[in-house]
Amino acid sequence: MKVRRWAILAFLVGIAVPAAQAQWVMVARAVSGRIQRMEQQRTANNGGYDVATVILAAKADKVYQTALSALQAHSPEVTITENDARKMLIKFTNGAQNAALQATSLGPTVTQLVIASTAPETGQSGTSIVVQGVMKVCEKMNVTCTLEQ
Repeated sequence: MKVRRWAILAFLVGIAVPAAQAQWVMVARAVSGRIQRMEQQRTANNGGYDVATVILAAKADKVYQTALSALQAHSPEVTITENDARKMLIKFTNGAQNAALQATSLGPTVTQLVIASTAPETGQSGTSIVVQGVMKVCEKMNVTCTLEQ
């Protein structure tokens, strides 16, 4: 009797785990390409920040390599200050702002790309360095990305 219960339990777990993974992949693909952004302008009292994230239907190492190549192609406007291939982390600067990006695998073919930077001075206009970075990676990977409003 115990063997039968364990067999049933093992069967149910065997079915449930792949189903949960499949649901996660479907959710990730549904939000793929949507750029989420948070920012706080720098003031006299705080340093401020600018962060953008996007989920991409691609392998993390490919996203990382694409981002690295895009940054290297924009030398000397952009300088890579640190590069950690194991963590898929790149730190860089354009002289006015420091930034970092990291590609994180969420599954075999789903990646979260996060880019964060120090915020520009209050009153500066233009597209942020983080949104530019995300859009450049999306463009190089032939993925349509849109900035959520």
